[in-house]
Amino acid sequence: MAVTQQLARIPAEYLASCHQSADASPDGDPLWDPPSADVLDLDWAPFLLERVCELAGLDDVHRNALRQALDGGTAIDLTFLNTHPHAIAPFGPGLTALSVAQVARVAELLGQIDFPALLAALPTEEAEAASLIGNGADKIVGGPKKYVLGHFNALRKFYRVASQRQLLIVLWWD
Repeated sequence: MAVTQQLARIPAEYLASCHQSADASPDGDPLWDPPSADVLDLDWAPFLLERVCELAGLDDVHRNALRQALDGGTAIDLTFLNTHPHAIAPFGPGLTALSVAQVARVAELLGQIDFPALLAALPTEEAEAASLIGNGADKIVGGPKKYVLGHFNALRKFYRVASQRQLLIVLWWD
């Protein structure tokens, strides 16, 4: 099974409930099961999204917002979600999260990025663009441009909805 990046948008109360469940359970089960409509599987797109932004010369403010959208970065205690045998992120970097305020700021900045214009800065030939992007972009069925655009749009919408609903976002690799 491939390891892919996952995001869940959840209310702070749900996270607190999971923490309480983990504390009360003899084996630390947090009963983590966010609704599927509030989970986003970004596959391997994070590396490619960042590379496209780098190649196209996206400004630092917006590149940092994208990086935060993909890496998280707040000090919310999530260790209870990553305890054996119920760990949700046994692979890759540890769990991370963005607070409601961070989600709102990231959503605003992602909404300002003209991703089709970034893609237009790449070579028009898919094979040449894939070669520049790297990270296996040459193996993407249908071409890397369509793949990264679809994942960027999904990420932007995911954050916009989380911001509108005042939810925090938990990120992990699974």
